[in-house]
Amino acid sequence: MPDVVKADAAAIERATEQLTRVRDEISKIIVGQRDVIDGVLICLLAGGHVLLEGVPGLGKTTLLRTLARVLHLKYSRIQFTPDLMPGDIVGSMIMETDDQGHRVLRFQPGPIFANLVLADEINRATPKTQSALLEAMQERTVTSGTSTYSLEPPFLVMATQNPIEMEGTYPLPEAQLDRFLMKILVTFPSRDDLSRIVDVTVKQEEPALQQILNYDDIAELKSICRQVIVAPHVQEYAIDLVMATQPGSAIASDITNRYIRYGSSPRGAQALIECGRILALMNGRLHLSIEDVAAIAPAVLRHRIILNFDAHADGETPETILQHVMTDASAGGRRRAAG
Repeated sequence: MPDVVKADAAAIERATEQLTRVRDEISKIIVGQRDVIDGVLICLLAGGHVLLEGVPGLGKTTLLRTLARVLHLKYSRIQFTPDLMPGDIVGSMIMETDDQGHRVLRFQPGPIFANLVLADEINRATPKTQSALLEAMQERTVTSGTSTYSLEPPFLVMATQNPIEMEGTYPLPEAQLDRFLMKILVTFPSRDDLSRIVDVTVKQEEPALQQILNYDDIAELKSICRQVIVAPHVQEYAIDLVMATQPGSAIASDITNRYIRYGSSPRGAQALIECGRILALMNGRLHLSIEDVAAIAPAVLRHRIILNFDAHADGETPETILQHVMTDASAGGRRRAAG
């Protein structure tokens, strides 16, 4: 038994070193966005998808392209526009003539058939086109006519949206929002980071990137993540966080009951555990802590709570509500421990 523990500890140490190298390599191009880099890596290893919200020019597109180079994965970019059709995403049947002159139908795969897919300005496409992503995101398959095609793992959709220009956009429906493992806010860089960005721009040559991982390495990392231990009290804390977003629940505060129309789905609790495990691995630990869950809670839950009219009228946001929710969850855990 001790040999098994040593093997696991060695695997954890190796995985942590690999993830650190990946993060450092990406940081050669993406300056000052460590939380965003970590969030995208977490979603990739957890098998989920990520929604990035931020104004143009903050490096969202460059991040995924850089990640593809470092991990040697196939990358594609889809520019969402009002006239984009579902077939432009998933692909379509085309007519071809074979060597004997016979006409045959063949499926032409769309840009969704990649490992890393950038859905740029996803809220500019119509709901019909947005829904074309649902099957791919949830089932990892694409259906065209009567045939179903599987998407090659790993598969990550990174969607972006601009929070400023809302005219002519179509807000993502709640069902599609819930399929994103995380929603990450990309903030403006600090003065020092902006200075480093300009320094990189001034240089004649772009920094050379090394390939750190391949398909097999990523699969092994996913397997190691599942070995991270989740103690019962940490799992209860994650459940408390989700229950605290539910109006009318035993640990819901007056803020929750007053401002939240719908709380997080059960996917939120699952995401807190899965994402927290990977964050623990990044920090070189074999066990999930409450601090890990609390650290990723805003990104996991901010898009899973729906505020009512009173919240918008009083200037409340998902960020301010989640501050109260996390306090309520901690208090609920203390009450249960005392009881």
